[in-house]
Amino acid sequence: MRKRYTIEIADHSGLVVYCPQELLRDKDINKIAFGSKAIEVDFRMNPKKNNSIVISEMVKKQLLFPDFLIKLHVFVDDHVLNMGPLVGIFTAGFTPFPHRPLGDRTNFFSKLLSVKTKVGAIPFVFGEQHINWDIGTISGYFYHDQNWQSIEVPFPHVIYDRLPNRKSERNPKLVKVKEILQRDYLIPWYNPGFFSKLDIYERLQQEHSVTKYLPETHAFTSFSMIEEMLSKYGHIYLKPVNGSLGLGVHQILFDKIQDEYYCRYQDREGVNRLRKFSSLEGLFKTVLAYRNLDKMIVQQGIHLLRHEQRPIDFRIHTNKDEKGVWHVTALAAKIAGHGSVTTHARSGGEIKTLAEIFKPADCNLFKEKLVNAALLLSKAIANNMEGIIAEIGFDLGIDKHGDVWLFEANSKPGRSIFSHPDLKDFDQLTCKLSLAFAVFLTEQSILHPEEVIKWQ
Repeated sequence: MRKRYTIEIADHSGLVVYCPQELLRDKDINKIAFGSKAIEVDFRMNPKKNNSIVISEMVKKQLLFPDFLIKLHVFVDDHVLNMGPLVGIFTAGFTPFPHRPLGDRTNFFSKLLSVKTKVGAIPFVFGEQHINWDIGTISGYFYHDQNWQSIEVPFPHVIYDRLPNRKSERNPKLVKVKEILQRDYLIPWYNPGFFSKLDIYERLQQEHSVTKYLPETHAFTSFSMIEEMLSKYGHIYLKPVNGSLGLGVHQILFDKIQDEYYCRYQDREGVNRLRKFSSLEGLFKTVLAYRNLDKMIVQQGIHLLRHEQRPIDFRIHTNKDEKGVWHVTALAAKIAGHGSVTTHARSGGEIKTLAEIFKPADCNLFKEKLVNAALLLSKAIANNMEGIIAEIGFDLGIDKHGDVWLFEANSKPGRSIFSHPDLKDFDQLTCKLSLAFAVFLTEQSILHPEEVIKWQ
């Protein structure tokens, strides 16, 4: 069973560490480590007989241990006492302003780093420009006592990927950093990369446990494919394969009686539009003339549950915890704006709790269905995608028959649902588990490194 110990710093010289008796009993320990730094020290029993590990000022300096009084996890392996985890959060988009080092995202990162005491970890944020390759350290940003400060620390035990967008993910410099830290320094890296809608769909098709949640989805190839799907489903969605925030989504509907086509979309001025056409060709020439159709997917339309005549879908966050087990950490309903093709806030969408829009019996039933689906889908995605995945945001729908459908899975889910006052606690829970998983991953990488290499 894991245990946390308060790390104290004593004002004396010498490479000495005082430990509780339980850590020294039957263990031949001669080194102490923090992140990638390890040094030989003289271990002695803590005379106070409390749950503290006391390191000397000299040990602190050599390990580059920050001046924080914090309870950390301890992992003993191969004569080394490892204190941690030291968690590097890799991102891009830093500003020159010390109080807002990440611009508009500073608030999110301050919340994320503020859960360190609850988790028993030391997290910091860094970019490629903060790495000191020649001496194996990082000048990372720490959030402590309501302030941001830059502190030099060793390379971390694990890295949590929080790159902000696909552009930064494809940046050759950042790709190289990730490659070197994983390959040469063997640092486990979790939540890598952004998902592609089509890739997720094709991989999940191999998992029989979740195929019932998948709407028919194809890469766009021809008008005849759209005609065929419209005749099957009455309406379809045309989406950018790597889109986000509902941008570029078009709903195409076919009225069999009138033999007319409708297209619902948001125009370049951000106005929700619904237009009628006598032919599919006319629709495409007018509305989609400048779209790269080779980068679009066609998805089965679903007749969703509605609230006040507006379609509803659901955002569900899932996270792995400190034992590597999946949990649903947040669940909210999103109601489409009037005339909108999506439920996103920028298109007039609203965020509600399930209790606000459903009767208690329906609320419990829908919640159970959504939770079960999200957990099954999380396991299926983690098993079928490359890399270590520990956090997913799902957009799910429920149709008029009560069946659950997967619209999208996000490896770096947005946080707009947490603006709802009743979801503030879940905001903190998702942050907590994002870092709690680092405890599990650090433990596994120290005690079972060969297993972790297989996961990456």
